[in-house]
Amino acid sequence: MRALISDIHGNLEALQAVLADIRSKGITEIYCLGDVVGYGPNPAECIDLVMDLQLCLLGNHDQAALFDPEGFNAAAERSIFWTRSVLEKGVGPKAEKRWDFLGELSRRHRDEASKMMFVHGSARNPLNEYVFPDDIYNQVKMEKIFALIEKTCFQGHTHIPGVFTDTLEFLAPEEIGFRYKLGPGKAMINVGSVGQPRNNDPRSSYATVNGDVIEFHRVPYDFEKTVAKIYAIPELDNFLADRLREGR
Repeated sequence: MRALISDIHGNLEALQAVLADIRSKGITEIYCLGDVVGYGPNPAECIDLVMDLQLCLLGNHDQAALFDPEGFNAAAERSIFWTRSVLEKGVGPKAEKRWDFLGELSRRHRDEASKMMFVHGSARNPLNEYVFPDDIYNQVKMEKIFALIEKTCFQGHTHIPGVFTDTLEFLAPEEIGFRYKLGPGKAMINVGSVGQPRNNDPRSSYATVNGDVIEFHRVPYDFEKTVAKIYAIPELDNFLADRLREGR
């Protein structure tokens, strides 16, 4: 069995809770689909934990911490510059290892045996393209993306968990009992967000893969502790904390 996490966004409390939940299930293979940093108050600590995972991909916020952010709103841009300053203040081999880790992250991973692809954004643009639930009504966009998927693609980026089918359906986890069995058709699976959920549920989200069965999981964590940390950092906008309470 494999666990898939994404969009941690510097939220240490959420990441610790999710990793504990995953390991309580006896799962040892964990993939992260990017955005380890950005928005949250503990970028260095989150990088340190993710370094030990079996795979981590590059997210757009991770890239922005390495280079200048492009296409970010003002609050996201400020948080990235603050994140970069935190990482730059680190000294010694451990701090250097964090930069090396971010700089070596891949944008895409393929498991040829299972015909599974792993990205942050989409199969067409693994770093930056959003695929939202409403995109099922954009037939041209969806057909172009599905044409690049051999069987199954796992992604994050929107922070909204669910299943996109090649018949242009979006299935929210709540609608399918948090479980989906892969069939003969193609599917895109969004695993949701660990550190900043946005489907009106403040609990962290992740997914597991066991053969052809996908399960979605929600994990409560002490978001008030994360909220207090964000409030205490002038460079991080308060709404980045407030939204954690509502999962939006």
